[in-house]
Amino acid sequence: MMHYGPGMGSGGWFLMWFIALAFVALTVAAVVAVIRPVTRTHAQLPASSAPAEQLLTDRFARGDIDSEEYEQRLRTLRAARAGGPP
Repeated sequence: MMHYGPGMGSGGWFLMWFIALAFVALTVAAVVAVIRPVTRTHAQLPASSAPAEQLLTDRFARGDIDSEEYEQRLRTLRAARAGGPP
């Protein structure tokens, strides 16, 4: 039988496993980095206008804005939430 050297040894096997594990970890991290922002923006859009409507109602109750401005801004907020024109 021919022998061409000492082989990889234990250090070589450890390095091979470490590189494979790092490759898998980087692949998973890249997939998460691409998917997470896409799913996060769609999940937050409907809930984000509720605090804005409450703030608008508070401003109207304090007298900072009149009823005409309140109604116009409320329509704009609701149209933006629905994805349509104001």
